[in-house]
Amino acid sequence: MTSPLQSLVATGTKLWLDSIDPKLVAISRQQGATGATSNPIIVANLIKSGQVDGLIRELRQSDKSPEEIAWTVTDHMVSEAEKVFLPVYNATKGNDGFVSFEVDPLLEDPQLGPAHATRVARYIELGKKWAAGHPNRLIKVPATPAGIDALEGLVAAGINVNVTLIFSTRQYLAARDAVWRGAQKLPSRQQFKSVFSIFVSRLDVYTEEKIPQLGEAQGWVGIVNAKRIWKLNRDFWQDKGLPLQQEMIFASTGTKKPSDAKWKYVAAFAGSDIETNPPETNDAVAASQQTFSRQIDLLPPAHILAAIDQHVDFQKLEEFLMQDGIKKFADPQKALLEVISSK
Repeated sequence: MTSPLQSLVATGTKLWLDSIDPKLVAISRQQGATGATSNPIIVANLIKSGQVDGLIRELRQSDKSPEEIAWTVTDHMVSEAEKVFLPVYNATKGNDGFVSFEVDPLLEDPQLGPAHATRVARYIELGKKWAAGHPNRLIKVPATPAGIDALEGLVAAGINVNVTLIFSTRQYLAARDAVWRGAQKLPSRQQFKSVFSIFVSRLDVYTEEKIPQLGEAQGWVGIVNAKRIWKLNRDFWQDKGLPLQQEMIFASTGTKKPSDAKWKYVAAFAGSDIETNPPETNDAVAASQQTFSRQIDLLPPAHILAAIDQHVDFQKLEEFLMQDGIKKFADPQKALLEVISSK
């Protein structure tokens, strides 16, 4: 009998895990996952669990700072996950099997971050450093002004990227065009891979709080926005003659509203590209007894779309969610350093 997660994968969705916990990576691989992603919150939780205490003790004895320890531990944990998914990478000739590595979130800290030009240069420098020797590692860069301005240089240097913190079409188009400019500078585009992480559930949290007049369209904004961007992405890359897919990642797929089915967003994007699901979302899907079918190219009725287009100011939405997102981007790195200091 086909399991719910197997039926999701059978629609054409690539299932990636939103964690690099070794135990969860092993389980998710058995369930059909073909990749994973990391961030400072995930690494901090792994450190709190005591799983890497031995490594931290060794690093402490070599007089490394908490920051150096944080990046060494992150590199180690991501590398271990990469080993699990490397057979997928090899079997797909570089189209799948990746693990994302998030470069320094403190570059975006409103108080501590450097000037724009320095941020751009650091993104490129750190991307080159952490990508070296890791064929199935994606360098994760946010769709901030500095992150977007770094993309052309990163891709031109042969680095595969995951552009994260995308909330709007404007951000996507700016990021995609920068990535394509960089790709056109490559001597060969045979191994060129980019993914664009569009956040979903945070948009519906925003509209619930800020746009009560949406009526029946409430709870649809994240899905409609992501599907529209997915189509833009599919259409753009179709005629570029690339051997590898340049894909959307549907991120933030865990539901925030208790009354929503835990697999609401998972079902909505079934059929194409990549879903990075939190472990608890995968658990809910696995227990759901659902059989998933292709839904990615289906939109809600016209009156729902009309209400979204009438009431949602996506520029305001992007500004609010980016401000909130940057805080959620930088603060966990500070917390990670505190966790290591406490160890």
